[in-house]
This record gives sequence, C-alpha cells and structure tokens, in this order.
Amino acid sequence: MTRGGFVVAVVAGWIVLGAAGAYYARLKQIPSLIAAPVLAAFLLEYVFYIAPGFSQLRKWMADRIPPRPLALLLAISALAPYLLYSLATGQFRVVAASRLAALVFALSFWYIIRRPAPAADLAFLTLVAAALVAKFFRHIYLSPIPSVPVDALGHLMLIRLAAAVMLMLREVEGTGFGFLPTAREWAIGLRYFLYFLPVGAALSAGLGLAHFRTSPILLARAPIWFLGTLWVLALSEEFLARGLLQRWISDWTGRPQFALLFASVAFGFCHLWFRGFPNWRFAIVAAVAGWFYGKAYERGQGIRAAMVTHALAVTVWQTLSA
Repeated sequence: MTRGGFVVAVVAGWIVLGAAGAYYARLKQIPSLIAAPVLAAFLLEYVFYIAPGFSQLRKWMADRIPPRPLALLLAISALAPYLLYSLATGQFRVVAASRLAALVFALSFWYIIRRPAPAADLAFLTLVAAALVAKFFRHIYLSPIPSVPVDALGHLMLIRLAAAVMLMLREVEGTGFGFLPTAREWAIGLRYFLYFLPVGAALSAGLGLAHFRTSPILLARAPIWFLGTLWVLALSEEFLARGLLQRWISDWTGRPQFALLFASVAFGFCHLWFRGFPNWRFAIVAAVAGWFYGKAYERGQGIRAAMVTHALAVTVWQTLSA
C-alpha cells in the first residue's frame, strides 16, 4: 500500500469518524468542551493506527530514521493522544501517565536495548498480551463521563505500537500485516470459517455457551461488528498469535504443526479472562477456533486470511449467540 493511499485513507477516515463522533456526542448529549478533545484524540490515534498497515510508508520511515530516534518517535506518538484528551478534559493523572509512559518506552526501546532472540521475543509478546488481558488501560485512560469509556484509545495504541516495533525495529517480514485482504485471502478466510462453523457450534452447544437468539437490530449491526472485529480485534490477535508466535515457534523448532498447536493453546489460554476468570469453556472454544485461524494463516501465507476467518466467527457469535 502506497504513501499516497495513506493520505487518502487519513482524509476519508477523518471524514467518516469525525461525522460519527459528532453524531455520537450529540446523541449522548456530551458537552462540546469534552467531546471535542476526545474526538480529536481518536482522530489523531487513527492516523498512527493505520500507518503500520502501509508497507511503503513503513519502509520509508525505517530507511530514513535511525533506530533510536525512530523508537523515540514511536513512544512520543503513543503518548500524544492520551495527553491531548487528558490535559484538555482534566483527566490527566501523574501516576497514570507515568505507568503509561513506562509501558510505552519499554516496548518502543525493547529491541534497542535487547537483541532479537527467542527469550526477548517471547517476553515482548507476554508484556503486550498481559496489558490486554489485564485491561491495563481501563485505569489509565480515565473518562470525563463515566458512561462513555475512552480506554479503547489505549487498546488501539498498543496494537499499532507493537506492530510498528515489530515491523520497523525488529524487522519481522512476511506477516502480511494490513487492513485489506486480497480476493484470494477472502476466499481462504471464508473457507476456514465454514470448516470451523459446525465444529464451533457443536462445541459451544456441548459446553453450554450457545444461547441462540437473533433480531433485526442485531442483524443490522453485523456488518459494523464485522469491520470493527476485522480491523481491530482480529488484526491485533492474529498478528500476535499467528504472525509472530506461530511463525517464530515454527522457525525455532522446524515443526509447523507443533507451532500451530502451541499458538492455538496459547490463544485459548489468553481467553481464560474473558467475562470472568477462569472462563475455561470459552478458552476451549477459542483454542479450537485458533487452530482454524492458524490453518487459514498457513494457507494464506499471512494474517489477513486468518483475520477474515476470525472476524466472521466473532461476528456470527455476537449476532446469533449470547
């Protein structure tokens, strides 16, 4: 994806997200003095979030900016949206900002301080996963209005910071990181979703997880759920679990099938915290689903096919099951 495409994506995204944010603020009757800086922070984060998905932009930055200044630039960009909204809305807290800065600088300078090696790579993934599982940002990104959480800003920041570090500083190749699957990747992703569907339905029913329901409202929301899942949840989880962990284990051991199984089990384990620990039933389903996502990743030779399988599975679950 080209740098020109990045500019077009920024402008188009700002128009759509700006309009959606303004509508949401009006719907929730959020005062403009609060809505404006929060929306501005999300629009700024959007620019940083999509940047790693443009390979030409990544290469241009990596070629022109030395590693240490690049790491510093990534750290500053990670803190900027938080500072923008928190200072303007009175939600800035020194302790929270310090905790956020500690995480951001640790990740940004990880491969400046440490050489790439299995132990360093696994420790990096563990730190990122721990921040997500522990809902670290819920206590950092404080909302000026309790009914309108803003910790999604932190989640988005962590995804793109981890991706930028891995793709530009760690120089991981061949993950297929990006937002737009090709026609072939759509086909592969759909195929492995259809393979998973009867298995996942039977397993969910057997474990007592499936309580099928539907309504016109849920069906109408399905396309939005799908896109949100594809570009946020599936993108982040498939990049970490398949694009990095599964590939690394395969490279280190020379055993692709063991890597597939290992990544699937690790993926399931991370879901033990979903809706209350220990949710072992959901973790089992997630581990089985992870195996199908991993197969889509192998067949598609990148995470975008796995993202499609993942997003379809989550969307169907959200739409038809409680």
